[in-house]
Amino acid sequence: MPKSPSHKKAQSKAAGRGGKTETKLKGSRKRLDAITKSGKTATEVERSGTATGLEKAAQRLKMRRSQRKVLQVPQTDMGKAVEAMKKKGVKGTVKNMTGTKRRSV
Repeated sequence: MPKSPSHKKAQSKAAGRGGKTETKLKGSRKRLDAITKSGKTATEVERSGTATGLEKAAQRLKMRRSQRKVLQVPQTDMGKAVEAMKKKGVKGTVKNMTGTKRRSV
């Protein structure tokens, strides 16, 4: 399924200058949405709002060995995203699409 323009914009903003989008995870066919240039921050953008989609995104973050893991979701889905991160055992940050609100897990 093609990515929406807002999803692409969120990916490129999360990657920052010199960062990469749609990077492959080691030992897997899966891809992570964005990695900063230094590799310290891994970001996964999940706009679906479904529990399974959020859990899959959390699992992709868990596979990456970055210092900071960020799950970026619409503000209405922040509670569900926190639960998905806890369920998968991922420590990191859940933030809304604009970055104005964030919750640590």
